[in-house]
Amino acid sequence: MKSEPSCYSIDDLKREKRGPWDGVRNYQARNFMRDDMQVGDRALFYHSNASDTGVVGEMEVASEAYPDPTQFDRKADHYDPKVTKNNPRWFLVDVSFVQKFPKTVTLHELKNDPFFKNMLLTQKGMRLSVQPVSKKHFEKILRTALS
Repeated sequence: MKSEPSCYSIDDLKREKRGPWDGVRNYQARNFMRDDMQVGDRALFYHSNASDTGVVGEMEVASEAYPDPTQFDRKADHYDPKVTKNNPRWFLVDVSFVQKFPKTVTLHELKNDPFFKNMLLTQKGMRLSVQPVSKKHFEKILRTALS
């Protein structure tokens, strides 16, 4: 799950302990979050548009998907005038902090390791803010980050 650290960082989640992963406005990313994530699933926290772009920590899915309240809030950055409370379009899950990695596993490292060649994140043009990660890729990223 990607976020720009200037908007919401791993340190913000660490301080808050739990928070909503709001503002997702891509249908495929929304579907991954809404349809595939389950309470207790682990997720990787990825800093995009950062000096060290890459995976910076681990979090846990802490709620079932529910309508993202920012879509209804006219003052919110992610307001969507086409939705109604009876017909929401955008969903989110709450996440809870698990750990901040002692080092970032950079996008450069991932793209240059043949092990990750089939990972969505390393594919050319892949810009989704929420995407699945296979168990083998997740485990190798953890080993890399903690070694």
